[in-house]
Amino acid sequence: MTNHTHAPTRSDVAAKAGVSETIVSYVLNNNRYVSEEKRQRVLAAVAELHYRPNSIARALKGKGSGHILFIADHIDNEYFGRLVRQIDKLIYDKGFLISLLAVRNHPDFVSRILASQVDAVVISSSALEEKYVQQLIDFGIPVVLLMTRDYASITGPVSRIYTGIESGIMAAVRYMYETGCRHLVHIDRISSSGHFSNRRDLRYRGFCNQMEALQLPLTASSFISGYSDNEQLFHAICARIQSDEPVDGFVCRNDQLACVAVSAVQACGKRCPEDISIIGFDNSSVSSLIYPPISTMDQDQGQIAQAVLELVDMLLKNGESQERFLNAKIVLRKTTRSI
Repeated sequence: MTNHTHAPTRSDVAAKAGVSETIVSYVLNNNRYVSEEKRQRVLAAVAELHYRPNSIARALKGKGSGHILFIADHIDNEYFGRLVRQIDKLIYDKGFLISLLAVRNHPDFVSRILASQVDAVVISSSALEEKYVQQLIDFGIPVVLLMTRDYASITGPVSRIYTGIESGIMAAVRYMYETGCRHLVHIDRISSSGHFSNRRDLRYRGFCNQMEALQLPLTASSFISGYSDNEQLFHAICARIQSDEPVDGFVCRNDQLACVAVSAVQACGKRCPEDISIIGFDNSSVSSLIYPPISTMDQDQGQIAQAVLELVDMLLKNGESQERFLNAKIVLRKTTRSI
C-alpha cells in the first residue's frame, strides 16, 4: 500500500488511477458516463489509498452527514418498512436520518453510495453480491450486516447482527416435529432473477440442520424452490401435495409464501392443520388476516433496531465491530397443531 504523510486527496486518487481529477469526480459522484475500465481503476485507487470523500471523513471525526442507509432486497416488503420505522424512532432524536434503498448488483451501486455521503450502511440482503459489501468496507464506510446468509469471504471491520433467522427456522421445525409432523417441506423464495437458496442462506441452513438433527428425511423433495411468481409456486405446491411422496407440514421462508401454501392445501381438498401444518416467518399483517390465520415466527424488531443503533455508534466512534445474537419467538395461530 502507498504511504502518505497527509490524508489522501482526490489528486492522489487520480494519479494512482492514471486519470484526471475530473474523472475521479465523475466516478465518485456518479453523474457522468465513465468507461467501466476507468471506473474500476478509480475505485481500486480509492480503496488502496483509503481515500474518504469529505463527508465520510467528517463522519469518522464525529461530524458526519447524519444519514444512515438501509439496503434491502425488497423495499416494498412490510417487514423492512416496520424495521426501518423502528430504527427511525431511535435515531431521529440523535440527529440521524435513515433511508431505504433496494439492492442493485451493478458496479455503479457502490459509486452511488459513496456519492450519497452516508455515515453508515445497514445491509439486510440475500442477493447483494459480497464483492460490493467488501468494497463498502474497504472504502471505510461503517457497515452493519443483518445476517440473512453466511458472508464467508467478508474481511475487515464489520458488525453483524444475528436476528434469529436461523434459530427461528430451527425452532419452527422442532415445533412441527413435536406436534407429530415427520415429512416436512421447506418452501423457498420466489425470484424473477433466478436467485434461490442454498446452505449459505440462514433460513435454508436452519431447516436442513434441524431436519438432520431430528433424523427426518431430507431429500430433493424436501424443498420447493425455483419459481418466479406466486402462480407457479401455487401449482408446484399442489403437485407436491398430490405426488406419491408424503408431506404433513410446510415450513415457509416468509408469510407471503405461507399464504400461497394455505391456498394450495385448500385447493387440493386437504385440511390445515389436520392434514398439513403450515408455519411462516416475519409475523406480517397478512399472517393474521388470512383464514385460517397462519402460525409464524416473530423477530423482535425493537431489539434489532436498538442493536443497529448501538453497533453503528461504536463503528462511528472508534471503528469497533461486534456481533449480537437475538432470538425469534413462535406465534401460534390456526395452521399448526397443538402439542
